[in-house]
Amino acid sequence: MTPLSEDHTTRKLRIDFHVHMSIYHPFQPEALAWFKKTLPAGDEDYLERYSDPGAFEELLTAEGIDYACVLAELNPVTTGICSNEQVRDFCRGRSRLIPFCDVSPHVYMHLGEELRRKVEDEGFRGLKLYPTYQHYYLSDPRMYPLYRVAQELGIPVLIHTGSSVFPQSRIKYGNPIDVDDIAQDFPELVLVLAHSGRGVWYDEAFFMSRRHPHVFMEISGLPPGKLMTYFPELDRNTDKVIFGSDWPGISMIGQNMATIQSLPLTAEGIDRILGGNAARILNLYKSQKMK
Repeated sequence: MTPLSEDHTTRKLRIDFHVHMSIYHPFQPEALAWFKKTLPAGDEDYLERYSDPGAFEELLTAEGIDYACVLAELNPVTTGICSNEQVRDFCRGRSRLIPFCDVSPHVYMHLGEELRRKVEDEGFRGLKLYPTYQHYYLSDPRMYPLYRVAQELGIPVLIHTGSSVFPQSRIKYGNPIDVDDIAQDFPELVLVLAHSGRGVWYDEAFFMSRRHPHVFMEISGLPPGKLMTYFPELDRNTDKVIFGSDWPGISMIGQNMATIQSLPLTAEGIDRILGGNAARILNLYKSQKMK
């Protein structure tokens, strides 16, 4: 993992590590209904409007975000399909939008080769895994070529952990303890625990991030005002925590960041959570120095 200087400009960077696209092809009806319930009241065109990348970048600016990781999702049974191609095209030519691919073991046969192609030929800069939606354990041997290539390429792997509101998800596949094997077998691989074991395994997510130098907690989908309740020793771990919103399911990005800024943490720790840690693992340090 490339070192990132702790100068004041780096600490001011704001990165949303977890956003979805606003339109899926198709959306599962239950997922679409849930998203619509979370949107600003009375804004019927919200999802359609931000399916345009230019409009989405304007939204990021308004919310105070410098960069956002945009996630592909191949989950036809649980949420729907936001294809790798859709994310690739949405982010193309826009340095603020960082594409993460989904290399599902139910779609691709040669996972490592497919990931290499997506990174080297198509420009993806991270990988998102959905074990609770796609029903596999992280230590499944068929996943190992994927981890091997991700480690070789130096890209982060974002993993859904904890609960889900969507039908047909299987929470048993989302235990953060399962990353222990992966972190042991691939010690340089950056593993990011999306939702930090939400609702079920907060202690496990915290422990894994403390145990392994390249395992991080990511706090998307968690009420920011309750972070100190979920993680009473959060102040000891600010170098291993990453902000994400889970937009559009959570539309109040700026408000959530403001709540985090009000937590009893050091200013340096807050800046690491809101951007510095993500910048380091995404290798954004050069871009930040030029700002």
